[in-house]
Amino acid sequence: MIANQQFSRMTPQEYLDWEEQQPIKYEYVNGEVFAMTGGTLPHNSIALNLASALKNHLRGKGCKVFMADAKLGVSTNGPFHYPDVMVTCDFQDLNARKIVYSPCLLVEVLSPGTEAFDRGDKFKHYRRIPTLKEYVLISAEKISVDYYCLNERGKWELTSYSLDELNTEPSEIQINLTAVDFYFPISMLYEDVEFPDII
Repeated sequence: MIANQQFSRMTPQEYLDWEEQQPIKYEYVNGEVFAMTGGTLPHNSIALNLASALKNHLRGKGCKVFMADAKLGVSTNGPFHYPDVMVTCDFQDLNARKIVYSPCLLVEVLSPGTEAFDRGDKFKHYRRIPTLKEYVLISAEKISVDYYCLNERGKWELTSYSLDELNTEPSEIQINLTAVDFYFPISMLYEDVEFPDII
């Protein structure tokens, strides 16, 4: 995500109208637009693995799975983001054409350039969405997942899944996305993903 210095601040509607005419995607935060940069091949594979599995799991259950080209509005006035994967079961979202407003699950695949924002300000934005129940951060550099779940007291709880911490095989680490009742091994996320050898 790179700030675009060519443009003055925009209203939410100016951004929405302007972005429709652009060849690339832009996120919108506090009147500023930010160009979306391309991810790595592992980043893409991880997002596709999860989105495909969720699509199969949720078929016929009244929910939709979206990937990085689908725009999320925290509110009608923004911010507007492009999560790597999101799920919504909200009736209005199921019939929407341009923007999802009521997801229950949001997922970001981390990259070195965006990790701090995904963990910090972006998660602050996402926590303002009343329907959101789970936020998942997946590393593209190693087998590691941070899973945030909204508990019954309205507090966000973190569970981390990592080979380093758990000292076990990837197929033995199970993740449960309770918002969509989906239970899977962490190894599924990393199918066909190659990590460089560390010397």
